[in-house]
Amino acid sequence: MRKLLEAVNLYFEGIHECDASKLKEVFHPKSSLFDADNGKIFVETIDSFIEDVSKRTSPASVGQEMKAEVLMIDYLSDISATVKIRIHAHKNIFVDHLAFVRDTNDWKIVSKIWHLENEQ
Repeated sequence: MRKLLEAVNLYFEGIHECDASKLKEVFHPKSSLFDADNGKIFVETIDSFIEDVSKRTSPASVGQEMKAEVLMIDYLSDISATVKIRIHAHKNIFVDHLAFVRDTNDWKIVSKIWHLENEQ
């Protein structure tokens, strides 16, 4: 479980710092991202997502404390798990379902489904 939580924390840091290198480290290069908040399914490639995040003003750079929590971990097997998280980015609160697989010792996100829980 420790290695999986390290991967989740790397994701938290990557989002909070808008750090492309951390996001590239935790996401599998073939991963996909999905959102359906506006009533339509939005699909984004990992390369597009990382480019978009890296261009944002990071919450860390404006002094926002990192607010992120693991809500649930569901192990499907010893090499796959789903992690539900909540993370604050500026005034937005997102809930994500992150699907992880373990390759050797490293846990990688292979898909992300997110929901904008609260927008201020």
